[in-house]
Formats: sequence, C-alpha cells, structure tokens
Amino acid sequence: MFHSGPRMTKTIGYRDWRWQALWWHHFFLLWSTIHGQTRYSIPEELKQGSVVGNLAKDLGLGLSDIFDRKLRVASEAGKQYFSVDAGKGELVVNDRIDREALCGQSASCVLPLQVVVEKPLRSHRIEVEIRDINDNSPVFLTQEINLKIPESVALGKRFPLESAEDPDVGSNSLKTYSLSKNDYFSLKFKDTKNGKPVPELVLEKPLDREKNALHQLLLTALDGGNPVKSGTCKIIVTVLDNNDNFPVFSENEYKVSLKENSTKGTFVIKLTATDADDGLNGEVKYSFGSRTPDSVLSTFEISDITGEITLKAALDYESSKSYIIDITAKDKGIPEMEGHCRVQLDVEDINDNAPEIVLTSEPSPVREDAPSGTVVALISARDLDSGDNGKVTLQLPKRSPFTLKPSFSDNYELVTSAALDRESFFEYNIEITATDSGSPPLSSKKVIPVSITDVNDNPPIFTQPSYNVYLKENGVPGSILYSVSASDLDFGENAKISYSILDSKVQDVSVSSYVYINSDNGSIYSMHSFDYEKLKVFQIQVQAKDQGSPSLSSNATVHVFILDQNDNAPAVIYPSSAMGSLSHQRMPRSAKAGHLVTKVTAVDADSGHNAWISYKVAEATDASLFTVNLYTGEVRTKRAVSEQDDSSQRLLIEIKDDGEPVQSATVTVSIQLEDGLHEPILDLRQKAAEPSKKTGRITLYLILSLASVSVLSLVTFLILAVKCMRNSRSSGTCCMRRSDCDDYKNPNRNLQIQLNTDGPIKYVEVLGGDMLSQSQSFRSCMSPMSEYSDFTLIKPSSTTDFKEVISVLDASLPDSTWTFESQQVS
Repeated sequence: MFHSGPRMTKTIGYRDWRWQALWWHHFFLLWSTIHGQTRYSIPEELKQGSVVGNLAKDLGLGLSDIFDRKLRVASEAGKQYFSVDAGKGELVVNDRIDREALCGQSASCVLPLQVVVEKPLRSHRIEVEIRDINDNSPVFLTQEINLKIPESVALGKRFPLESAEDPDVGSNSLKTYSLSKNDYFSLKFKDTKNGKPVPELVLEKPLDREKNALHQLLLTALDGGNPVKSGTCKIIVTVLDNNDNFPVFSENEYKVSLKENSTKGTFVIKLTATDADDGLNGEVKYSFGSRTPDSVLSTFEISDITGEITLKAALDYESSKSYIIDITAKDKGIPEMEGHCRVQLDVEDINDNAPEIVLTSEPSPVREDAPSGTVVALISARDLDSGDNGKVTLQLPKRSPFTLKPSFSDNYELVTSAALDRESFFEYNIEITATDSGSPPLSSKKVIPVSITDVNDNPPIFTQPSYNVYLKENGVPGSILYSVSASDLDFGENAKISYSILDSKVQDVSVSSYVYINSDNGSIYSMHSFDYEKLKVFQIQVQAKDQGSPSLSSNATVHVFILDQNDNAPAVIYPSSAMGSLSHQRMPRSAKAGHLVTKVTAVDADSGHNAWISYKVAEATDASLFTVNLYTGEVRTKRAVSEQDDSSQRLLIEIKDDGEPVQSATVTVSIQLEDGLHEPILDLRQKAAEPSKKTGRITLYLILSLASVSVLSLVTFLILAVKCMRNSRSSGTCCMRRSDCDDYKNPNRNLQIQLNTDGPIKYVEVLGGDMLSQSQSFRSCMSPMSEYSDFTLIKPSSTTDFKEVISVLDASLPDSTWTFESQQVS
C-alpha cells in the first residue's frame, strides 16, 4: 500500500493474520512479538507535528488502548524524531529530520522504531524511510582556483580541478559540470576508484603570454534535482614563461589502509614525483592540495622533501571511515610547474568499543504466578564497531529464572523461564552481559532489577494444629480464654489475617453462644460463666482467613476443659428433704456398744477431692454415747446405754467435703431411747456383727471389677496392635496415632471407676467415653438405711448402654442395689 507525500508500506494481510492469531490463540499466547513489519515513507524536512501514519489503526489498537496500554515509540537512533498523538494514535514528526545528517551519502535511509505497548507487554518493529529532497546545492570547497600554466605547454594537457560536493543522494545528487565559454580550454572528466568523476581542464589552443597573460573561467556544478540546483567556482589561469616539464607521479591515484588504533607518527605512504628538467627546474617539493579540508590537515602531515605522509593525530573509524587526500608536487623553476595525485586512505575498524545494553522499556513488576514466557522487559544491544567487532551476544547468569528471547535485529525480550516464588525471592537483580565477537572480545554488564509481586498462594498457618485450654468453672463472663495465632507468608493484603469461629454444637446449642473471638488478634473470650457440673469439655473450631482474592484459610481446634471448683455443698440424701432436716430414730435401752442407730447419707455434685465427704458429730446431748463413722455416716453407740441416760437424745451431724474452701451441711438426728424393743434390737445385733465383713466384701468386689475392666482394655489394645502389625506388613506403614488408623476411628468408650480407698467405700464414680465425645458419668452412694451398705439411686439412669459395668458390679456385689446417675459431658 502506497501513499503520496508521506507514504506507508506494510505487509499485505498482516492485520488479518494478526487478529486471527489472537482469536485462535487467545488462551495460549500471553506474550507475542509481531514479526510482520510496518514501514512508512516520508520526505525529509517535514514540519514538526506532520502526520506519518495512523499507528494505532495499523497495529490493530483501539483509541482506548493508546492511553490504557501506554502506546509509545522508542527510537533506535538515539534522538526521538517521532512521537504518538495520544488522542488519535497517529505517528507524528517530533523534531527536524535531516536525511544528510542521519544517513550521509547512503543510498537508503531507514529509521528503525520500536513501538511498545503494555498490559500485556509487547513490542512492534516499524521502519520509517526518509526520502531525500533536493534541499542542498553542489558546493565547492574554495570559491577560486588559481592555475599557473607555462606558455609552452603542449596541446591536450589536462589540469585536475576541484570536485564539488552535494550531500543529496540519488537523482538529487551532483550530476555534471559545465565550463564558461572560451577559446583555449575545454572540460573533460576522469573516472576515479570511488566512482566519482573528477573534472579536468584541457588545453585546446596554444597559449601566448604576450597576447593574453591571464584567463578567467567559471566552473559550474549541476545536480539532477527538479528544479536543478548549482554551485560555481572561479578559475584564474596565469600564463608563465618557459619551464616546460611538469612533475609527474607514478600513479594518478593511490589507495592505502590504516588501522584506527595506529599511533601518532605512523607511516602512511611515500609518494614520488619526477621532473624531466634539470637543476632547479627538476627539483620537486610536496604539499597537500590547496583545497585540502581541515579534517585531513589536522590528521596527516607530509614531508615536502621526501613525500612521506605520516599520521599526525588519532584515527577513529566510527567518526570517519576514509579520507581523500589531494597531493601537489611543484618544481623550483620559474615559472613553477605542478603535478597532482590523489591518495584514498581507508580506516580499518578495530574492536575498540564495548557493546552497550539499552533498556527499551523499563522492567515491570512480575506476578509470582506468571507463566513461563512472560515478557518482563525489552532490551536492545548495540556496538559502534563494524563487522564481527559489532556483533553482540547477550548472556544471563546460570540458574536464572529468566531468559533472553531474540525478537528482531539486536532486540531482545527478557522473559520468565521458570516458576517464581516471592516468598523465596521478592526481587531479582538480573545481570546481563553483552560480549562482541571482536578479538579480543569486549564486554559490558548491566543490572536490571525485577520486582516480584505477591499472589495469594499461601494459606494462614496456626502455630499448632490444636490447642488445649484448661478453664476453671465459675469464671467471669467476658474473660479471655486463650489467644490463637496464625501467620501468612504472603505480603500486604494477602497476609492480613482475620479470625472467626466455625459454627458447631455444644449440648445442642451453637458454640457462638458460649464464646466469641476477636477477629483481629485471635483472642477467645467467654460469653458467660461455665458450670463444670453441666459442661466438662467442648471444642472450638477456629478459622484463620487472609484478605487475598480469592482468600485462603486454615482451621485449628481449641479443646476447652472445664476444671471443677468446690462450688457445691454436700447434699443430704437421708434423711430425705421430705422428712425435713430432723431424723427421728428409736433404739432400745438394752443396746450395747456398736449398735447401729441410723445412717446419714450425703452426696456432692462436685468431682474428685471436692466430692469426698466426711461426717462428724458437731453437737450431742451426750457426746459419750454416740459416734458417727467418718466415711460411711453410720451412727452407732459408743457404749451400752445406762439407766441414767436421758431417754431423748439429739445429735447434730456436720457433713463436709474435701474441697477448698470447704463446703458443709448439717442434719439433726433425734433418738428416742425406749424399753421393750427386744426383737428389732436382737435382729440389729445379729446384723451388727457383719458390717465390717460386708464392707470388706464390697471393697474386694470393686477392686475385682476395676481389674476386669483393665484386663478388657489391655486385650483390646493387644488386638489393635496385632491388627496394626498385619497392616504394616502389607502396606509398609503402621498406625502411630489414633487418627492414622482407620480401625480405630470409633474406639470403644474407656471406663473409669473412681472410688475413695481411704477407709470403707462410700463413693463410686464411673466415667465412660473419650475426651472429645459425649461421655457418661455414673455415681452411686451408700444406702441410707442398709447396714449391708447397699447402693441407692441418685438420679434416674440414662439410656446409655453400660451393661458391662452393671453386670460386673451385680456379679461382684449380689446383695447390693446398684443405680446410676448419667451426665452428658461434651
């Protein structure tokens, strides 16, 4: 496609191909470099703001993409000649463009540009061809040429003239010369090795000094532009008397080369000119031509005697690749005769410039989950040397998660090549080494910092998977129970943690009714006071969640164990509350020492030491007559009743527990001494002889029951161990914890029998169930009126099946009555 004026050339079908590729590979290609190339063509010297082409449209970008994706142009020429109109997406001229300054006499002048867009980062290469306009006229270095020619010179003799220079190229460059009309001279051209013809003045008619000693001519240089531009130079020819032989060089043009690192004084070439005349007319001296430019005069010098040219100053291939040196040889005759030659010196490049690494686009932060091949930055390399000395290779350190992907020319994309992890490295300082192919090679380094942005890929982690909290009952509501803590390896919002309690049930009530948690610091607070007698253990599921998107979380279990406090006084079972606090008893006056009068029975709702009960007589009508057993509460006579004892006796019995502080209760027993109660008294005497024996039997049976339960637990453990060993032989693993073994997911409830062994048994507590499940608590106490120490009912038994315990106790104590109290504990 071509446009007049500023014109654009681009690859046919490029846009269709590009959009098809993006359509079909949208989910597969996150980064791409457009290998199709767009080229614009404009004339030089356009005004600032002139439109080169619609860059956004040609690259398939919408107007919104210009700002959102930061469409911009990076020039590889160093100076920013072009910019992008942010409103229209047009490529416009940003500065004056002089083709001759950019490309010199090169036939082609192309400015490569890199167009960069972000989100995602992409680079497009475009080229702008700068067309030459005829904005320069041919110019002679000097405005006047003076020639001295003897009158005896033969016809056809040629005299070299100064060449004109025209910076334009192509049809606008220098085309021809013309000479003003005269009778003696004509203009001809001599071909040179560099392809540029040199004008020469040719003598066509014999000179006669006496007739015309001075000739004035005008040399005009013409270019091929439209309109034609020209430059002129005045030629003054002075006719001299006889010295009729000119110095002659062996060649008209010499060609030599010299390395740019040649030192001052380096020999370049020795020129020799000969003159056929004798004496002074044959002696030759050498000099630079009268129109030699200052760049040559400052770099070289010539010996006027020997004709040796030597180096006067340092050479630089990058500044000037060649020199054209005009040499004049003059004799010492009168008039002086001149000979001319030209030396073309080519400078040979050496590897004296280290390569340079240029960041086309600053590196953008990279997400740690960026896929392999994600473009991080655009880089170009350049070397001012030529040939192999200018060939640059880039290298990254080994084991770097980045690599360099060539895009076009000496441009590269810095892309990811491996997985990134911000928690391991939050920033990479990528050292890129550029090395040329010269001998010896030169190199340079550039460090590019690339920051890694965080992705929420780490859940919060508690300091431990579960916590055990021991809490005394009757605490103050709102007091802190425990503080859990979790940490997150991520950064910023992804590492901010909030705590919450997952909903669960405790005794069919939501756990949130019992506790609440501070969402910021993980402190758990009670919402009311706990009662050990109602709730012994419960668990809280705490969740720690970060603020990432999507958020991640983890859970921890807090086991809360309520510790018993001595907050319950002993409760008197017998005499029962229905009978009042006063017990009326009768006994015969014939009773002997040790006679069982009655039995006071009490229980304590607390557990452990707090539930251990003792009895003692606090007050008595006659303290010497009655005593109460410290552990059983049996009231017996200390001696035989005498006739002097009052018939009405009163005992105040105090019942204490073993807690701290001590809790107590009292009961009053009223005893009436009567005569004539012979049969009951006899019966009681017979039974009174057996209490100690019966008590010993009860103790023995309970010990046997406890041993049976222990043996049962041991057998269960052995069965599980054997089963585990069999599994380990087949799978290579063994259960090391309860949670590791499928066969132990639903373990049998453990049975515990707690009893007081400090004297006759007065209290038994049977616990069933594991720590975290609903457990059963069975309590029993001595019968109030039985001298055989039977057990009586405390509360109706639950439906929980503890038949094995009941059957063992029934078999052990056939004469006892067993009833149990069941308490649900979570």
